Amino acid sequence: MEAEAASRRQIEPMSWRQTVASAIVGALLLAAGVYVLSGYLHALLWALVFAVALWPLYWRFRRRAHVSAEAAAFLCTALVGVVILAPVATLTVDALVEMRQLIDYARAAGDAGLPVPQQLARLPYAGPWVAQWWAAHLSHAGWATELLHELNTASAREVGAGLGANAIRRAMLFIVCLLTLFFLFRSGESVISQSRVASRKLFGARGERLAGQVIVSVRGTLNGLVLVALGEGLIMTASYVLTRTPHPILLGALTAFAAMIPFAAAIAIGVAALVAAVSVGAAQAAMIAITGAIVVFVADHFVRPALIGGETKIPFLWVLLGILGGVECFQLLGLFLGPAIMAALASLWRDLAAPPASEKIGA
Repeated sequence: MEAEAASRRQIEPMSWRQTVASAIVGALLLAAGVYVLSGYLHALLWALVFAVALWPLYWRFRRRAHVSAEAAAFLCTALVGVVILAPVATLTVDALVEMRQLIDYARAAGDAGLPVPQQLARLPYAGPWVAQWWAAHLSHAGWATELLHELNTASAREVGAGLGANAIRRAMLFIVCLLTLFFLFRSGESVISQSRVASRKLFGARGERLAGQVIVSVRGTLNGLVLVALGEGLIMTASYVLTRTPHPILLGALTAFAAMIPFAAAIAIGVAALVAAVSVGAAQAAMIAITGAIVVFVADHFVRPALIGGETKIPFLWVLLGILGGVECFQLLGLFLGPAIMAALASLWRDLAAPPASEKIGA
């Protein structure tokens, strides 16, 4: 009898008051959850983006390696961490080496003084004034010590403490991102199944199609932006090495990072060409500029539209606008969120613009 009463209560439909109350309580709980996790939303969203984009590779690796879900999730998460940390560590080491050289140069210049560059005095209009200021402030010995005395040491300490706290905060967010990614990989099948059931209950078949379009958009954006950017960075790194440009690895990493943002690769390549022109010669700088122009043209006009627009089934113009607007609103995370939002809007528009079933039958 008790089992029958329990089953009757489960299938008994809710009244409109219960439905409204459930909706209000659910909205309040959702708002409270977002508020509690607001400081970690970026890390959680990054983990979700990585999980969605890398899920086919993870699933293929797990089936072929014949390992447990925990082992496969740990290995894939560790690989993601290494891929992200390796270029950051390389840039940090190069920056420390450069900083050491700059400190040594500044110390020597402070002891002996900096002579006025001849090119500076020849500048039109402002040249004599700039040369006079340089001679008064930088040409004599001990100018660096005087400058340090004029600086507010308390402000410098505050800036250093702020940088340290920011570094600790970002390291914590990175750890949270990797932990979340591990659990998403390990329990991915359960999460996918539960998401499908919830999507059908809330939105019907349209919700599942919408989620599928968002997933395809994230994967297409990863292929079209990140992988293409890495390819551009590798090609340009080879160009920097062949032309003997100083710090080719550092410049290549900066080029790859800039190439993830539309039109930004040209700026990084221009900086590298400038460095080459100053250090090794104009011919090498021209070679870098020509190679970079060809690589950027092919990537932006052929490879990226085919990878992103072909998978998302929307015009590349809307993908580009989604990328630019996403970066403006959500920084680097917007590279993936922007196109996903545009793909979801395009899917909704196709559903709304599709003719009714009666018109299709009559036609």
